[in-house]
Amino acid sequence: MPEPEKLSLVSSDESPETRKLPSNLEAEAAFLGAVLIDNRVIEELQVPIRPEHFFEPVHQRIYERVLTLIDRNATASPVTLRPYFEADEALKDLGGTSYLAQLTASGAGLLAPRELAQQIYDLALLRELVTVGRWLVEGALDTSQDVNPMDRIAQAEADLFKVAEGAETGSEASTFREASMTALKMAEAALNSGGGLSGKTTGISTIDTKTAGLHNSDLIILAGRPGMGKTSLATNIAFNCAEEHLNWLSEGGEFNYGAPVAFFSLEMSADQLATRILAEQAEISSESLRSGKLTREEFQQLSFASQRLSELPLYIDDTPALTIAALRNRARRMKRRHDIGLIVVDYLQLLQGSGRANDNRVNEISEISRGLKTLAKELSVPVIALSQLSRAVEQRDDKRPMLSDLRESGSIEQDADMVWFIYRSDYYHLLVKPDTPDGSSSEEVREKYRAWEEKHEELVGKATLIVAKQRHGSTGNIPLHFQSEITKFTAPNTRDYSDYGYE
Repeated sequence: MPEPEKLSLVSSDESPETRKLPSNLEAEAAFLGAVLIDNRVIEELQVPIRPEHFFEPVHQRIYERVLTLIDRNATASPVTLRPYFEADEALKDLGGTSYLAQLTASGAGLLAPRELAQQIYDLALLRELVTVGRWLVEGALDTSQDVNPMDRIAQAEADLFKVAEGAETGSEASTFREASMTALKMAEAALNSGGGLSGKTTGISTIDTKTAGLHNSDLIILAGRPGMGKTSLATNIAFNCAEEHLNWLSEGGEFNYGAPVAFFSLEMSADQLATRILAEQAEISSESLRSGKLTREEFQQLSFASQRLSELPLYIDDTPALTIAALRNRARRMKRRHDIGLIVVDYLQLLQGSGRANDNRVNEISEISRGLKTLAKELSVPVIALSQLSRAVEQRDDKRPMLSDLRESGSIEQDADMVWFIYRSDYYHLLVKPDTPDGSSSEEVREKYRAWEEKHEELVGKATLIVAKQRHGSTGNIPLHFQSEITKFTAPNTRDYSDYGYE
């Protein structure tokens, strides 16, 4: 009876499954041989080779053990690997532990280890692409259940994004060592920033101090009643973060506290947002900009600001009535094309769900908030989503918002890592402005107006950002200064924050 065929270092006639999927067993064997001869080969790789990138399961296990030994500062060689594979049944089919020595016999892999690693990596991505394509074909042909083509397209885009990013199509657990190294890097970034900033900057020092910046995978809800300045604050943060990235590109530095920004504007058009940002940076009122009532000096300021902003990595998508699935697809494309590091959505209630929960607004909003949190984790970027508040705020004497004021769904609070409320006392004070006295007004009317005017002078320009929830830190009030003419939020100049309700 003939002996069963054994897998050799040079295999020109693979099994049917091998022929179906892209692979190069010779390249895998040669690369493993190079690593076992010189462990430092791994340090010089330009692509992140992981065990699952190998097609042959035995090669996967060998490489996994090599990485484990190197992590322990031990030498990985055929001799040190031998005890771990003496009982490996699959390796016995290859000749037993003597196969480990065969890997290093020729040393050919040392001639081009980087090229071998690149080929192994590329073939692994092609196999993932085959898997995605097979799933796509099978899903498209399966009409046994409710057919929802848009869901299948969205899932296909998500899977293709993971392939493009070099990730496996399934979720992968991180070792505690990897997670702790990431945490240590964040702490180092905070230390090097002068203390406090470990995420993306908002460009407003009082917010950065309280929150340590905007962190990857976080969903931040920025809520407020109409007129409070939600969009203004969001555009300020988006601009500041993008500008910090632009400065880092030109000046360099070890840590980049900015990032390219994707701004999804479901309420305002791209040119309206651009007008706001131009007005803020040129320090010209939006009203003057729209009406064209500009002096030559102001127009020159506007021209300089426009030139400075032309290279800004801020991308505006003003497509109306987006579904959460469509927004996620567009965000993935921006991540691939522009490597965005911050997403802003203005605003959450204007997004639409999948259609299944349209008869129930609470369920639809829950689906949207979960989708935004999933997006933040999937792309590993912070997501700021603006949200309306219920009218319950207006019914209270104290108009400061609370978590219970979030409209339509408790899941917004549940899914969010941070919940911010923007509050301006001067807005509500203007609503109770008494009639301006004239020559026939009584002293009582004059005194009432004087009292209102004094209070207005005290409140004007002062705003408070209420951090009502912060999963990784404390809650409290953050003082802000608001220039209503140019819709710009900044940190207050004074260190006396008592009038802001700062804690």
